[in-house]
Amino acid sequence: MTTHFITAEIDIQETPTQLQKVIEAELKKQGEPLRWAITSVDEEQQKVAVEAVVTKGSVES
Repeated sequence: MTTHFITAEIDIQETPTQLQKVIEAELKKQGEPLRWAITSVDEEQQKVAVEAVVTKGSVES
C-alpha cells in the first residue's frame, strides 16, 4: 500500500452535501481517501481546490 498527496479542482455544487459527494467520488478515482480538505474557493470560476491524501494498493500479509 502506498500513500499519495493529490490536488483536484472541483466545480462548486448547489449544496454542501452535494459538493462533499462529488469531492469524495473524484478522490476515489485516485485511491482510497484518508483525509481531504478544501484549500481555496474561486467564486469567479465557481471552483474549489481540494488537497487530499489517498492510499493505493492492498496490504499484504
